[in-house]
Amino acid sequence: MRARPVLNFFQVASLVMLLVAVALLAAIATMHFAIHGAEVQVPALKGMTVAEALSQTAGLGLNLEVDNRYYSGDVAAGHILSQSPAPGTVVRREWRVRVSESLGPQKVEVPDTVGADERLAALRLRSAGLEVGATARLPYTGAAEGTVLAQDPPAHAQGIAQPSINLLVAATDDTAADGFVMPDLTGLPVVSAQADLARVGIKSTAIFVDVPVAPMGRGDAAPTPPVRPGAVLAEQPPAGARVDQSALVVLTVAK
Repeated sequence: MRARPVLNFFQVASLVMLLVAVALLAAIATMHFAIHGAEVQVPALKGMTVAEALSQTAGLGLNLEVDNRYYSGDVAAGHILSQSPAPGTVVRREWRVRVSESLGPQKVEVPDTVGADERLAALRLRSAGLEVGATARLPYTGAAEGTVLAQDPPAHAQGIAQPSINLLVAATDDTAADGFVMPDLTGLPVVSAQADLARVGIKSTAIFVDVPVAPMGRGDAAPTPPVRPGAVLAEQPPAGARVDQSALVVLTVAK
């Protein structure tokens, strides 16, 4: 007669353990669904119009942001050039997907703003469909305050990447220079390049590298001129970058 209560006890204990296991599995399944149900794969957006990309990402619960616009001879204007994160990346919903938009081939003429007042220069650029990029000010007595001393890219430049023009503007003598727009120093003798940088308080260092001899031209093709020893091959930061007097410019120079 006493064996039966013991049997009932084990049956009840087994039932309780089974119920606990089922509840635990249900909790794990719910957690898995809650975590992975909120994840999506980033679609491939390159080549789509911005409107198509907005519709595609919105349907997946993602946020699309156009953070750059570039000229392109390969991708039509208004279409996506590149994206981040890359296609196929698994992210959570509400993730921000950044894209760059094509402006199509460069069709605008870069105006000459050197010598103009800063505000007039900005108006010229905007009327041409361009934007003012980085603006640096340099104490200079040879021109009135606010006069544009240099621009990058230069006037009439072709094949520019972005619709923005960096300006170097004259300031008064008592104004501390707040920056400098790096000019294109490639091809210059390293002595001249370093002198130009030192003139505005920018320090530089040179790294000398061997340059292979250019092959002779064939047929009607003109021979490639050799690189002169001591000529600047590359610069870092690159031309157009904004630097200040704490920067160190590294020049790669031909031996």
